[in-house]
Amino acid sequence: MTEARLSFKEMCAAFDVTPRTLRYYEYIELLQPDREGRSRFYGARERARMKLILRGRRFGFQLEEIRQWLLIYENEGDQAQMRTFIEMADRQMGELQQQREQLEEAMDELSSLRATTHGLLK
Repeated sequence: MTEARLSFKEMCAAFDVTPRTLRYYEYIELLQPDREGRSRFYGARERARMKLILRGRRFGFQLEEIRQWLLIYENEGDQAQMRTFIEMADRQMGELQQQREQLEEAMDELSSLRATTHGLLK
């Protein structure tokens, strides 16, 4: 039994990405679909990688970080990949915490300025 493969169009729809995004992920070697003539087909490996890529993007990782992390699995195995992920996650959580603090500070300042402005209108 052969594994189910998705066409280029089906892959875009399944992951809600644009054709341009999918082509770019191939260009930077995040994905390597099977090619038959001009057609591209995505098997289980590429779909799993796409899930990881999108999850990494949601967490704020850069595409190059994700590419390197995926290469670790291929070259060194899952234990090395897991250790690297922990380091990446720790670093990213620190960056997200800084962003949270900056956002809270901006919201507090905006709220204060709004209240002052509202008071001037009365």
